[in-house]
Amino acid sequence: MSDYKLDTRCVQAGYTPKNGEPRQIPIIQSTTFRYDTSEDMGKLFDLEAEGYFYSRLQNPTCDMVAAKIASLEGGTAGMLTSSGQAANFFALFNICECGSHIVASSSIYGGTFNLISVTMAKMGIGVTFVSPDCSEEELDAAFQPNTRAVFGETIANPALTVLDIEKFAKAAHAHGVPLIVDNTFPTPVGCRPIEWGADIVTHSTTKYMDGHGSAVGGAIVDGGHFDWMAHADLFPGLCTPDESYHGIVYAEKFGMGGAFITKCVSQLMRDFGCVQSPQSAFLLNLGLESLHVRMPRHIENAGAVALFLKDQPQVEFVDYPGLPGSKYYALAQKYLPNGSCGVVSFCLKGGRKAAETFMKHLKLAAIETHVADARTCCLNPATSTHRQMTDEQLLAAGIPAGLIRISCGLEDKEDLIADLAGAFEAL
Repeated sequence: MSDYKLDTRCVQAGYTPKNGEPRQIPIIQSTTFRYDTSEDMGKLFDLEAEGYFYSRLQNPTCDMVAAKIASLEGGTAGMLTSSGQAANFFALFNICECGSHIVASSSIYGGTFNLISVTMAKMGIGVTFVSPDCSEEELDAAFQPNTRAVFGETIANPALTVLDIEKFAKAAHAHGVPLIVDNTFPTPVGCRPIEWGADIVTHSTTKYMDGHGSAVGGAIVDGGHFDWMAHADLFPGLCTPDESYHGIVYAEKFGMGGAFITKCVSQLMRDFGCVQSPQSAFLLNLGLESLHVRMPRHIENAGAVALFLKDQPQVEFVDYPGLPGSKYYALAQKYLPNGSCGVVSFCLKGGRKAAETFMKHLKLAAIETHVADARTCCLNPATSTHRQMTDEQLLAAGIPAGLIRISCGLEDKEDLIADLAGAFEAL
């Protein structure tokens, strides 16, 4: 499938039925798989043969969909997880352990920030957060001898900052570690971070890839370019024998193209069990088949909404990387030439009260803790996810009380703008 265009791979990659087989990816809704002999089963446990024995580790339906996502990202191997959070945790923990250190962009999804700064800290893994706008010198200074990975988001949720992938990749590789990029918002339709130097790509497939709010999930893709053995002292988990699998050295046995995902499945999925269900993977694939058609519409609607919001007197500012004049417009043109995403953030004058009044009068846009859906949805953090914070605390966190995040769906853009205009009239 690598010879085909991205649009074709959205529809057909990952699964090619043979004569008389189902045209659609089959749902293999089974926890276990039968074998004729113990020897056959033993080869699977020794990682000497390909196959399935228990769906907590791998399932055919999930692997077919993971293969499609790997193809879309231009990677060599992929896997599905139960959520985007699980994908980011697995991607980092696969090469980190107690005593390790991570360099991460400070402008990332709050849940991932908490995962790294609080939960992984309890596991003995340190972190230094840097601004996505930092200089090369400031970024270089964040590294420590025990740094094992660099992490960032192509487009941050909800800050909508754009990561300078080449800058972060250059710094990571200069220190012998991989760059991991969460590519949820642009999807591979908008950006393929591996082509810009990223080594590992993650996704919350719950968002645009699914696109219909039907199934929670995540994905990890290995670009297959990072030479683990060249930095064997930094990555003993990949480059020294794994006694839980009879002394296998993943980087030697599976090479640059397969070591990372094989270890992630064999160790982390085995021990943590954050598996995506076959039913969810099937629904995800249905979303992927139209991803290349849906993303341009999301982007078109968001661009129109951003332009409309910019001219409203009740709006203090608008954040959208595709908007001329945006701080990240130049980076968006470089990394996202076909458009960024369907999410726009804007701040209302009048703060929390104005936001509450505004959102009460929306009719099409639903108030939800979700983004990247076929249906337009919006959220005011001050009255929902960050409700416990004062206006002063919100401002210090970079989330003004009047901030609204709107995820533009697939509706007609004129209807969306009319919906917003009606809410502005209420102000």
